[in-house]
Amino acid sequence: MRALPLIAITMGDPAGVGPEVILKALSRPEPWELCRPLVLGDPTIMERASRVLGGVMPIRVLNSVREPVNPKEVALMRATREELGRTRWGKVDPRCGRAQVDFLRKAVELAMAGEVQAVVTAPIHKVGLRLAGVPFPGHTEMLAAWTGAQSFAMMLAGKSLRVVPVTLHCSLKEALERITTQGIKDAARLAHEALRNWFGIPAPRLAIAGLNPHAGDGGLFGDEEERIISPAIKALQQEGIQVQGPMVPDAVFKMAADGLFDVVVAMYHDQGLIPLKLLERDQAVNLTLGLPIIRTSVDHGTAYDIAGTGKASEGSLLEALKLAARLAGSAVVPPPCHGAAGGSPHGPGACSEPDPQ
Repeated sequence: MRALPLIAITMGDPAGVGPEVILKALSRPEPWELCRPLVLGDPTIMERASRVLGGVMPIRVLNSVREPVNPKEVALMRATREELGRTRWGKVDPRCGRAQVDFLRKAVELAMAGEVQAVVTAPIHKVGLRLAGVPFPGHTEMLAAWTGAQSFAMMLAGKSLRVVPVTLHCSLKEALERITTQGIKDAARLAHEALRNWFGIPAPRLAIAGLNPHAGDGGLFGDEEERIISPAIKALQQEGIQVQGPMVPDAVFKMAADGLFDVVVAMYHDQGLIPLKLLERDQAVNLTLGLPIIRTSVDHGTAYDIAGTGKASEGSLLEALKLAARLAGSAVVPPPCHGAAGGSPHGPGACSEPDPQ
């Protein structure tokens, strides 16, 4: 009988909701039916979170990934040298900023060595990264740098809707400046390969959202559809990718949710994530495309306002674990998509501070 995949779960920001949602998720039976979860974090913080939840599960500190993992306890490896005992819930702290990076670095190290089969990440705090002097704005950039990925993107996947934004976390003004034909092609190719290899869709149906109201309405409300987006669509169609667009933005997401498309390539972050989060609530998963490892994540942030209260939902983390386990079981990681221009170190159409998830 094939062993269940060993999945590394990074604790995220020690001052956020990551520790408690991990404990809440692992106290349920579903993850254990699909994988062997291993938390990379800090024992002091996890014990503190456990007390918040009434001692929901005992925590056992492991020294090696080869030690057994069982559903009666949380298996934890200490993955930072930071002393976190004096940190506080919901407070930005450089020590937490450094620690959240340590957790992720250890996870990448284990995944690249084949010692874990996937990585699931709890949320990190971007201000904490900056205060700690970390030269990355978020998860995506660290993962790409440490795995050597040249072209990468973020897919938010729910039960009825999937979106892949071309540009990520930056101002709307900068996002508009960063939308390029090449960036659209790169994002669409990554989405196409992921849907084929990871979601078992042999001929994915892609929708490319327009940028302007009514998708420009023949140039009345902007020329980006004709000048930037349509050339990308034509090139993708010539490659044999089943793609339609530019689609009217206020209609395409409902069309996809109704089953007409397998994914929507959105032009900027909020264009895609607002409809997805409204529809999927806490059930969506962040999946990084273009990496040589499997990485999924929650679709929410550190939620400082409720950190340490036990109120945070474990729903998104459960879904991230389920997806990671399924993908790890498929044993197929889509090859990096470099695109016609060889990709970009900041991902397709990336902004100066691409998506930090």
